[in-house]
Amino acid sequence: MGQYRVTVDTGGTFSDFVYVNEDTDEVTIAKIPSTPDDPSRAILAGVQVLLDKGVRPSDITYFCHGTTVGTNALLEGKGVRTALLVTKGFRGIYEVQEQSRPHGPVIFDIMYDRPTLLVPASLTAEVPERVSFKGEVLEALDEAALREALQPLKNREIKSVAVCLLFSFLHPQHEQRVGEIVAEELPGAGVSLSSEIVPQIREYYRLSTTVINAYLQPILEHYIANLEKRLSQAGVETKQKYIMQSNGGMSTFAATAKKAVATVLSGPAGGITASVQACRTTGSENLITFDMGGTSCDVALIKDGEPSVSHRGKIDGRDIALPMIDINTVSAGGGTLARVDRFGTLEVGPESAGAVPGPACYGRGGTQPTITDCNLALGYLGEDNFLGGKMRLDKQAAMRAVESVAKPLDMDPLDAADGIVRIINVKMQEAVKAISTMRGHDLRDFMLLAFGGAGPLHAGRIAAELGMAGVIVPLFPGVYSAMGLVMSDVKHDYVRSRLSNLARIDEATIDAQFADLVENARAELKTEGFGEASIEIERALDMRYAGQGYEITMPLPASLGEGALAQLRAAFDEAHRQMFGHTAPNEPVEIVSYRLRGVGRVSPVKLPSFEPTGLKVEDAIRERRAMRFDGATLECPVYQREKLDVGVTFEGPAVVDQLDCTTVVFPGQTVRVDSHKNMIITMGGV
Repeated sequence: MGQYRVTVDTGGTFSDFVYVNEDTDEVTIAKIPSTPDDPSRAILAGVQVLLDKGVRPSDITYFCHGTTVGTNALLEGKGVRTALLVTKGFRGIYEVQEQSRPHGPVIFDIMYDRPTLLVPASLTAEVPERVSFKGEVLEALDEAALREALQPLKNREIKSVAVCLLFSFLHPQHEQRVGEIVAEELPGAGVSLSSEIVPQIREYYRLSTTVINAYLQPILEHYIANLEKRLSQAGVETKQKYIMQSNGGMSTFAATAKKAVATVLSGPAGGITASVQACRTTGSENLITFDMGGTSCDVALIKDGEPSVSHRGKIDGRDIALPMIDINTVSAGGGTLARVDRFGTLEVGPESAGAVPGPACYGRGGTQPTITDCNLALGYLGEDNFLGGKMRLDKQAAMRAVESVAKPLDMDPLDAADGIVRIINVKMQEAVKAISTMRGHDLRDFMLLAFGGAGPLHAGRIAAELGMAGVIVPLFPGVYSAMGLVMSDVKHDYVRSRLSNLARIDEATIDAQFADLVENARAELKTEGFGEASIEIERALDMRYAGQGYEITMPLPASLGEGALAQLRAAFDEAHRQMFGHTAPNEPVEIVSYRLRGVGRVSPVKLPSFEPTGLKVEDAIRERRAMRFDGATLECPVYQREKLDVGVTFEGPAVVDQLDCTTVVFPGQTVRVDSHKNMIITMGGV
C-alpha cells in the first residue's frame, strides 16, 4: 500500500493526525479524542487507524509529534522537584528577575504578583567559584565545598538540578565539573547546565531558561521513552521519529529528551510551518495565522513569506531565551467557559471545559456554556455532522447551558450566545493587534489564515472587523498543525556570546568564531542520518548600538567577503530604523552573540493540486439551516467541503462543513475555491 508519513498534534480536546502516502501523495486525516492522563494512548489509537486499513507497521517510515506535555506541565505547575546551583553570592538573581514588572495592562494592576518560582530559595545552593566577564578564572571551583552544599538536598527528593554559574558561557568547565559531582552526590537526578542549554550573555535569562529545562526534562524524557516503547510494541520501528520544537523545526526523540525547554511551543509551531507553505500556494506573502482550538488561540505574523522569530519570550510570565516562532497565545477556544459573576457581569474565560467534561453539547457532564455550545445554539454548528457525523452534538443541552447565563442577565438565550461569541472574538482581535498594528504593520495588507478546530468559525467576523484583506481556509484546517509537521525539517540552534565592536573586527575573525559551531552542527546532523547534501547552515549576528539593552538579529551569508562588514553595518542601521523609527549611523555598533542554525532537509512532500471536475456549487449543498446573524435568524445553505469544486464561488451567509472543521461565511462575504482547494474569503459587510 506504499510507505507512509504519520504526524500527530496533541491538543486539549482532540489529537489530530495526518497520514501521507509517499508513493501516491494521498493525504488522509483523523481526529482522536485526547487522553490527557497519557497522551501516548491517543497517539497509538491514531496509528492504529492506519494499521486497521491494512498498512503494515514497517511501512510507517516517518513519525513526527507536536506535543503539549512540557507546555502543560509548565502552565499547570506540575514539573519535577528541582534544585538550583549558582555562583556564591548570586543566589538572588532568580528572585530579583528583571526587577520591574512586565509591560501592558499589568502595570496598572495593584494586585500583580510574579509567577511562583519554580525553585524555592530553600532548594537553591551556592557554589564557591568565580569567572570574570572576560572568561578568566578568578576563583577556582571548590569541589569539597560543593559536595558539602549538596548534602542538605539529598533527602529532599530532588529529581532535577539546574546549574547556572556566572559567565559560564565564556568558561563552561566549572559547570561541567559541577554536573559530574551532582551526578555522584545525587544519583538519578537530571542535570541541566546553562552552558549547554543557552550559552549566551544575560545571567537571569540564561538562568530562567535552564531552570525551566530542568523542571521539565525528566517529565519529557519519561514521556518520550514511553511513547517510543509503545510505538515499538506496535511495530513502528522507523529511525525517523521526531518531536516538533518551538523554533519551527524538528528534533530527534533523543535530542528532545535533553532539551525539553525547546518544546514549549511545539504544537503551535507546526501550524506556522504549514502557513509558510500556504504563502507559496496562495500567492499571499503576508499572513496572520489564526489557530483556535479547544482551549487556546494562537496567532502569529508572516511577513514576505517568513514568520517572525524571537530569541527571547515569555510563557505564562516565565522567561525563555531560546529561538522560537513569535506566537501570541490567549485563553480562547471552543471549550472556553462563560459565566455570570457575583456582580451580575458576563465573563468569558480564561477557564476551559477541556476534554473532560468538555462542552455541554458533548454529553459528558458539562453544564456551563462554552463557545462551542454558543456556536451550536446560533446554528453555525449542526447536531449530526460534527466530525463527519461520527459524533452527535446535543443542541438541547447547549441551550440549557446558555440559558443558565441568559436568565440572570434577563436576556434572550440566542442574544446571550451571540454576546458570548462577540466577547471571545474581541479577546482574539486584541491578540492579533498585539503582533501586527502594535508593531507598525497595516492589517489591510494581511490575509487571516484560519485553522484549528474552531478558527474558521470565527475568522470571517474577526477579519472583517479588523479591516483585513480576507480569510484563507486551507483544505484540512482542523488538523493544520499536524499538516505542518509533514513539511518540517530538522533544526538545531547554536549560540555563542562574544562582545566586540564591529569597527574593530574583521571578516576573517567573524568566520573563525563560527567555525566550531558549524563543525558541531554538521556532526550532530550527520549522527542523525543526514548526508552532506541534505545539510544547510544558516548564520546570524545579534547586534546593537553600543550600550543598548536589546539586539537585532542580522542574517549573514555562508562566508564574508571584503567589504561585507560595511554592508552589514548599513543593513543594521536600516533594520533599526524600520523597527524603532530612528537610527544612529554615527554611533558604534557591537556584536553581542553569534547564532547558527543547522538544518537537516527532509525530503519534501508534494501537496496535490486539483483540476475542476464540473460539479456545480449547488451540488455541494447538504442542507439548509436556521442561523443567527446580528439578531436576525436566516435560512442559510450548508455546503459539504469535499464537494466544492475548484473555481466555484458563492456568497454568504453560509456554512461549510467538513470532517475536521466548520467554516462560517458571514453576510456580504464571497468565497472562491482555488486550485489547492483553499477557500479564499473576501470581505464585505458582516
